[in-house]
Amino acid sequence: MPVLETPFAQLHLIRQPEQQNEPLQAFDAADEYVLNHLAEQGLPANSRVLVLNDSFGALAISLVGSMRVTSSSDSFLATQALEKNLVRNHHAFDAVTIVPASHPLTGPFDCVLVRVPKTLALLEEQLIRLQGQLAPGARVIATAMVKHLPRAAGDLLERYIGPVQASLAVKKARLLIATPEAKGPFTSPYPSRYVMDEPAIELLNHANVFCREGLDIGTRAFLPHLPKNLGSARVADLGCGNGVLAIASALNNPDAQYTLVDESFMAVQSALENWQAALGERDVIVRADDGLAGQAPDSLDVVLCNPPFHQQQVVGDFLAWRMFQQAREALVVGGALYIVGNRHLGYHSKLAKLFRGVEQVAATPKFVILKARK
Repeated sequence: MPVLETPFAQLHLIRQPEQQNEPLQAFDAADEYVLNHLAEQGLPANSRVLVLNDSFGALAISLVGSMRVTSSSDSFLATQALEKNLVRNHHAFDAVTIVPASHPLTGPFDCVLVRVPKTLALLEEQLIRLQGQLAPGARVIATAMVKHLPRAAGDLLERYIGPVQASLAVKKARLLIATPEAKGPFTSPYPSRYVMDEPAIELLNHANVFCREGLDIGTRAFLPHLPKNLGSARVADLGCGNGVLAIASALNNPDAQYTLVDESFMAVQSALENWQAALGERDVIVRADDGLAGQAPDSLDVVLCNPPFHQQQVVGDFLAWRMFQQAREALVVGGALYIVGNRHLGYHSKLAKLFRGVEQVAATPKFVILKARK
């Protein structure tokens, strides 16, 4: 296993979710670059450091012991990885203060280290929330691999923090070093909202929600084919995003019981607010989790899923395959998983390996809606 070696620490790190013969490591040259830069520049012991979007804990854990570290991201899996990797590297699991991206920060911070996220709206929201949270003389340093660093990231740092100096590239990684200035006050453009015709609801979307400006075409294809006449069935919306599948289903199934799960804290926040706006005080469980990993076996009758095909910048069907396995485990015998997917992804054959029956419910030129029965 590769070891992250910097002037601060030598770390053995694992990714989440874990998979056998993991082809990817849990850190990259951008993590190394920003830590080496910080060591060269020096930072007083016990400084308050905020780490944003630390995928698996490389930055936060490196600084444990010498700094007071707060870590904030929008990923339940990243939070889980941070806790596991703290213990793996002989620290207490709570040695870092963890703040979900849906919660406010409590500064002031002497230094902010930012892994530039895939969604620039999340970066914008995070930078806006740094208002009033920076100590005098604070440093704000963003880092990413060059191929994942859009020019707009520097523009956002300049707009909300101050002048930005881009470093030379090292091992295909770059730093954006911002000098804080008095700016603002700023009003966040998030959450965004859009209105649907069928069902006639308004959906609120916090900054990191998938397709926050409008309904994605996969969900649009899925909605007319959601299962009906569910009675008092126990239904989960797996990877719920803003909650639209569960809400649309619940409006047509007044006695069904719903659980909405996503690994994004902002998605869960959006889904709960949308559920309450559409369905009032109707009972629901909404939680951030590693898919259905926290769901009891044989506890669901129906699972609805529009599976993702990427984790941060990594594209593949590993997460979808894992969600299908989790759904099978959580469903009762005779229960059903309903999914929408791009035709080219070949989900039918994958589901057939796990479920006793797979049928095509509907199709468009681009998508198929499948039902897999346990």
